[in-house]
Amino acid sequence: MQVILLERVEKLGQMGQTVEVKAGYARNFLLPKKKALRATKDNISFFEGQKAQLEAVNLKRRSEAEYVAAKMENAMVTLIRQASEVGQLYGSIRGRDIEEALLAAGYTLSRGQVEIAAPIKTLGIHVTHVVLHPEVKVPVRVNIAKSEEEAIVQSEAAAAA
Repeated sequence: MQVILLERVEKLGQMGQTVEVKAGYARNFLLPKKKALRATKDNISFFEGQKAQLEAVNLKRRSEAEYVAAKMENAMVTLIRQASEVGQLYGSIRGRDIEEALLAAGYTLSRGQVEIAAPIKTLGIHVTHVVLHPEVKVPVRVNIAKSEEEAIVQSEAAAAA
């Protein structure tokens, strides 16, 4: 299925490009989230008429995201969890856990902006990313420890390194 991208989609293309995607990806993700339009003659002409306005909105959202990214630049959140003696967590850290910690720290996020490459299952300091805009990602350090004292020691060791 051919679609016109309304915003940058990672590993797919830039705004305004017409790309070929699988029908399920378009129906279940791109179209409902308003990231793309079907590439019909009517939609192509509609997009061409709205292109300047969409680009202006995109630039505004990007500048707002960069402003927030500057505030979040060296963000670090601490999560206290139970773990075994070798540092293996009883469970794992999810994106929602990090999101709640960032909200408690005073940052404003919407659901699903925290991006974790792999499940976090060990103690220590891990780096995740917060996607504020398709073109703006901010690294956030997550300090996972058994106690507050251990978290302080870990953060001091990371600052010294």
